Amino acid sequence: MSRRSTLKGIFGDAVEELAMANFEEEKEAERGPAGPVRSMALTLGKMEEEARAMQEALISGLRVQDLDPELIDDSFVRDRIGDLALTEDDPFVQSIAESGQEVPILVRPHPEREGRYQVAYGHRRLRAARLLKARVKAVVKEIADEELVVAQGVENTARSNLTYIEKATFAHTLEERGFKRAVIMKALTTDKTELSKMISVASSIPAPVIKQIGNTPAYGRRKWIAFSEVYSERKLPKLEALFASEAFSGTDSDKRFDLALGELLGKAAKPVAKTWKPREGEALRGSIKADGKTYTLALKADEAPAFGEFLTSKLDELYAEFKRTGD
Repeated sequence: MSRRSTLKGIFGDAVEELAMANFEEEKEAERGPAGPVRSMALTLGKMEEEARAMQEALISGLRVQDLDPELIDDSFVRDRIGDLALTEDDPFVQSIAESGQEVPILVRPHPEREGRYQVAYGHRRLRAARLLKARVKAVVKEIADEELVVAQGVENTARSNLTYIEKATFAHTLEERGFKRAVIMKALTTDKTELSKMISVASSIPAPVIKQIGNTPAYGRRKWIAFSEVYSERKLPKLEALFASEAFSGTDSDKRFDLALGELLGKAAKPVAKTWKPREGEALRGSIKADGKTYTLALKADEAPAFGEFLTSKLDELYAEFKRTGD
């Protein structure tokens, strides 16, 4: 069965046709692979079709314009938790700085702010142009909200690797704004069953809690389903106390998830080992772990036993110095 190119649809097809194409894909999903396998297959197809769809848009009469990136606003619905990290040292930015922007972005006239635009496709290219303080090549097209979120979803699913919880919150936000599930499935390149799970997870956990934890790049569906199953509103005060702690704010998103889940389960978080190495010498390494009243130092290298014996011989002297310093 042939499948319409999503981006080609944005330039020429009506939203009803997009929904119908997705309905046909949904019927296919009932007979074929589902979940992540199906999503991967659909995503690869979208990546192959992007350049051709943009070329067809130009052939159809739309022209590329040079726009001031400061006149272009982000989409009306966020798909990421936190901002998309991009710096001037990023290879993607450097490539544009050296070779120029080869593929234009897609924008529409802003529906509420005269003289401004709203990006539908090409968010990274837009951010790169802002960093470089350069004008951005763009195709300007009147497109509906449904078409915009489809373009936005396809871009991130195919290229920017949205994490599971980002996809789930994006899907939930779109449904809350009144978008039909057929359109959301198209935007996230997923099927009905997987979309239902995503929305169920995101609707079970308050958005501020998800935002505090972050995008958890290492944790996917199973972890977040487990989190949603143990979360309850009565446990929120404990989570809020955890969020205010330095131990929580000073670590990465995956670790914050572990801490929050441990709080919900009533389990203390496992201590994180720190690594030590001498200022001189490359071989010797030490793993240090503090857990309540226990402090462990483990050494690893050919010279570890000898250094360990040396350290042991100095313990009385070091402890006496520690006591003097403490006093």
